[in-house]
Amino acid sequence: MRLNGITLSHNKNTAESQTVPVPLPESVKIPMSQHMGVPCEPLVKVGDMVKVGQKIGDTDAVMSAPIHSSVSGTVVAIEDFLLANGKVCKAVVIKSDGKQKMSEEIYRPVVNSTESFINAVKESGCCGLGGAGFPTHIKLRVDTKVTPIDSLVINAAECEPYITSDYRELVEAPEDVLDGIDKVMKYIGIAHAYICIEDNKPQAIADMKRRTASRNDITVVKLKSSYPQGAEKVVAFSATGRIIGEGELPAYKGIIVMNVSTAGFISRYLKTGIPLVERRLTLDGDAFRTPCNVKAPIGISVRELIKFADGSPDAIAKLLSGGPMMGMCLYDFDTPVMKTNNAILGFTEKAAVRKEVKTACIRCGRCVRACPVKLMPTELEKAYDAKDVDRLKKLKVNLCMNCGSCSYVCPAKRDLAEKNQLAKELLRQ
Repeated sequence: MRLNGITLSHNKNTAESQTVPVPLPESVKIPMSQHMGVPCEPLVKVGDMVKVGQKIGDTDAVMSAPIHSSVSGTVVAIEDFLLANGKVCKAVVIKSDGKQKMSEEIYRPVVNSTESFINAVKESGCCGLGGAGFPTHIKLRVDTKVTPIDSLVINAAECEPYITSDYRELVEAPEDVLDGIDKVMKYIGIAHAYICIEDNKPQAIADMKRRTASRNDITVVKLKSSYPQGAEKVVAFSATGRIIGEGELPAYKGIIVMNVSTAGFISRYLKTGIPLVERRLTLDGDAFRTPCNVKAPIGISVRELIKFADGSPDAIAKLLSGGPMMGMCLYDFDTPVMKTNNAILGFTEKAAVRKEVKTACIRCGRCVRACPVKLMPTELEKAYDAKDVDRLKKLKVNLCMNCGSCSYVCPAKRDLAEKNQLAKELLRQ
């Protein structure tokens, strides 16, 4: 079976940029919704003193993950925060004392069983670091008697242009990545792991092959550099040949898909007990004079990162969280960094604005050939415009992964990817 997709310029300008820490900000704003699922409730109040790693948000809901302070200091506000999806949650604002005192709550977890391992991952606050933000403990909590899991797919494709944060995880912390893989395989009972890396990262592929040469339970998969190779359904197929259908999770086909940075973090948490309080991000785009990879505390403002990369808000016409294909436009330079952020991209008007005129579909079929899950975007567009719910269901719009490939290749500049997302919302309503 041939995988569809498109070829993009990689623009991996920061691939050889060693990750550097950003200066500690004067304050951080930490939203209580940083993962897929139920937002947390603040566990602190204004005036409280907090320390690094202290739990400041949690909920009894299953589909969630706790949130921890990334700095030591004083809680100065608990305020409403508008998320990029239009929803509102609470955010805890902490003024740093500059001392970065570690919380007494931090301890190396005792892990000796599947249940204790999953509970440790939950307490770490870990969610998928590839961008989706699915709580990792939920992904691992699989009833293997009902759905046996035999394959762990480590997603290190990083197919979006510009972003190199996962690549730097492979280069800078390969031991952590492999140790995290081993822990997941051991405690979830998975027989084989696949480390999937695009072929535009030969150094990482060679190093991982060398490190796993004596092992029969880990395969390094060299992926063709095409977009969206890193999408969950695509990378699972590339590694195992199994097709994840509409409405299915990878677990239904015996697979757990995990981002490479998530695997590395799990290893570090089990060794240190320090929860998810910082993120490696790529800072790039023509609006930044010094593109780089950084380690930044959760809750630092994007404005601080722009300054660190020698950029100016006045020069930025488009600001993205994530990559240029699936990233989210940011409306505020003071937006805080969240757990799911892997890149901040800033583009000037020259690079960001494309003067294009939308015309009628010319029936060229490029969108169909580009779609990685073989949908018919032009037909979906017509069905959405007609608000034909039955037709949208028949055309499998819920299989759309919002990769944007259809819009990218369309010579008529139709809003195909956008219409698909609106169509999915129509079905939900």
